[in-house]
Amino acid sequence: MSPDVRSDLDAIPAYVPGASVPGAVKLASNETTAGPLPSVAEAITKAATGANRYPDITAHALVERLAGHLGVDPGNVTAGCGSVALCQQLVQALCAPGDEVIFGWRSFEAYPIISRIAHAVPVQVPNRPDGALDLDAIAGVVTDRTRLIFVCTPNNPTGPAVSRADLHAFLDRVPERVTVALDEAYYEYVRGDDPVDGVAEATTRPNVVSLRTFSKAYGLAGIRVGYLVGPTELVVPVAKMVVPFSVSSLAQAAGIACLDAGDELRARTDAVVAERTRVRDALVEAGYAVPDSQANFVWLPLGADAASFDVHCREHLVIPRCFAGDGVRVTIGDPDENDRFLAAARSFVTGT
Repeated sequence: MSPDVRSDLDAIPAYVPGASVPGAVKLASNETTAGPLPSVAEAITKAATGANRYPDITAHALVERLAGHLGVDPGNVTAGCGSVALCQQLVQALCAPGDEVIFGWRSFEAYPIISRIAHAVPVQVPNRPDGALDLDAIAGVVTDRTRLIFVCTPNNPTGPAVSRADLHAFLDRVPERVTVALDEAYYEYVRGDDPVDGVAEATTRPNVVSLRTFSKAYGLAGIRVGYLVGPTELVVPVAKMVVPFSVSSLAQAAGIACLDAGDELRARTDAVVAERTRVRDALVEAGYAVPDSQANFVWLPLGADAASFDVHCREHLVIPRCFAGDGVRVTIGDPDENDRFLAAARSFVTGT
């Protein structure tokens, strides 16, 4: 006889990471091509000498530094093992079995997984034709069982960002008993008009939190550290859900060092944004429909052709992220990597 396990686990989809193939350009995981900034790498190396000791369970030094950097009280900040871990803690803190978690679709593929893990019901709302979140439709499906709404901006994997005006109109429609989580994993790449600042929203509304990460723009995907900003009434229960010691001492030191490297970070993100524009313009010229991305990737809504495009790219030693039946997401790499991808994309159109 086998041990008893939860009977609903077969309904929980597995998270699919971006693939890696030796010799190929990996543009599947929205990582930065460059490693951590030199000053950050030095801080990691120094912290490694104390890796035999447990880290501060509260990440106090990092939280204090984040609070000062963001201009908020330390009680409004908590750190976690990447923003995805904080997403899961948020669901666990807010939802009882049968409660609803709403999000656009497609959006971050972890949302339905972490909802079901907590016995909550994921509610997917189709995006608009341009890949943007349909905030009106999301507000329209709120019920008495709704506890949490994820607003991913810029949206992963499609790229468009929510404007501040649209967000305010949306938040005014959402009951204050429902928490709205602004998932801003790509915040540092936003250059659009009327941008959302989730921290500002989280400090002026009682039911809004902002989730950000050091994994993307800061180049710490392998270190795992992110943070949540919001009212203390939400920060405290979210912090209670943390797995003890999940934010390592190396991650805490790296996060603090990142916050001291603002000018270097801006230069890096500006370079990615310039390449994002170049890649999108080239794809549009080649005949692809590409939404206006505000993240470090572009989205090709290829529908039924997504899988064949993915195979074609892999044959040309370029690895994108395929969402079969919907589209393909391609991370913006360095210029040479992007040129290899564009060559593959053009040859797919011409059949060569």
